[in-house]
Amino acid sequence: MPLYLNDSLNFISKLTPKRVWNGIKVVSSFYVTKWTKKPIQWGMPFTVSFEPTTACNLRCPECPSGLRAFTRPTGNLKEDFFKDTIDELHKELLYLIFYFQGEPYINPKFLDMVKYANDKGIYTITSTNGHFLNDDNARKTIESGLDRMIISVDGTTQDVYENYRKEGNLENVLQGAKNIVKWKKKLGSKTPHLIFQFLVVKPNEHQIPEVYRLAKEIGIDEVKLKTAQVYDYENGNPLIPTIEKYARYRQSANGKWEVKNELLNHCWKLWHSCVITWDGLVVPCCFDKDATHRLGDLKQTTFKAVWQGGEYDRFRRQLLKGRDQIDICTNCTEGCTVWV
Repeated sequence: MPLYLNDSLNFISKLTPKRVWNGIKVVSSFYVTKWTKKPIQWGMPFTVSFEPTTACNLRCPECPSGLRAFTRPTGNLKEDFFKDTIDELHKELLYLIFYFQGEPYINPKFLDMVKYANDKGIYTITSTNGHFLNDDNARKTIESGLDRMIISVDGTTQDVYENYRKEGNLENVLQGAKNIVKWKKKLGSKTPHLIFQFLVVKPNEHQIPEVYRLAKEIGIDEVKLKTAQVYDYENGNPLIPTIEKYARYRQSANGKWEVKNELLNHCWKLWHSCVITWDGLVVPCCFDKDATHRLGDLKQTTFKAVWQGGEYDRFRRQLLKGRDQIDICTNCTEGCTVWV
C-alpha cells in the first residue's frame, strides 16, 4: 500500500493523549473479548459514520438509496443534533466519516458540519458521487477543512460509467474533481486528500488502467479499487467481475456462488466504530443499510448510554455466538477495498 506523506502527517496531527489512551482501551478490550469470548468494551468508538442524508440523485442498482428501497424515512441530518453529538464524542473521536447512505452534498448544511468537526480537531472524510462539486461548493469544501474526499468514478467513458451509476454524468463528475483540485491550489491547501474510488464490476473491469491515467491527468492523489457488494449472488450476477481478485464471491463446486471470506465470530467494527443515521439511530455498521438493528436512539438518550447499554451488549453477545445467524453479517467482507 503506497504511503501518502501529507495525508499521513495530517492524520497523526489529530492524535491527542486522550484519543491515544481511548484507542489503547478499545484495542485491548477487543483482544480480551476474542480470548474470553465475552463482550468486554473499555473505551468509546474512535471512528463514527454520520449520515448526512438518505437522499440521492442517482439510481445505482445495488444501492438501497438509489433504488428508493428504504423502509426507513428519507431526510437530512440536523446541524444542532450533529453538534450536540460531536460535543459529547469529540475528545475520544479521531475519525469521522460523513457518509452512510445518500449523497452528502444534498444536505445544505453538510459543509458547515464538516467545519464544526474540523474545528474540534477530528479527521473528516466523505464519499460523494461528484455531481454537486460546482465551483462554489468546491471552494467551500476546501474552506471547511475536509481532510479526505472519495469521489466515485466507476467508469472512464460515459457508456461504461452509466452502466452502474444510473442517471449519472461522468463529465460533471470529472469537472467537479477538477474544481476541487483548482481550489486546493488557489487556497494553498493540502487537504482534502483526493481519491478516485473505482467500484470494480464486470462491465468496467477493462477500464482499470484508464482510471489511473485519468486520476494522474486531473491531479487526484490516489486511486482505490473497491470490490462490489451484490445482494443476489448465489446464482451468479452480471456485476461480479471475471478478474478473480476483484470479486467478493467465488463459485463453489455445486455451481452456487458464495462469499470468499470466512465468517469468524468476532468483528472489529463492533468495538471501534458505529453508524449514526440522519435521524439519530445508532446501528452496528455500514452493512445495516436499512437500520434494522437499532441499538439506540440519540434523540432519547446519550451516546455513552447507548454504547454501553443492553442492546449493544446483546448484539455483541449474539455476534460472538454465531455471526452467520445475523443477516447483515452474511454478505460482509472485512477489508473490501483492494490496494494495487
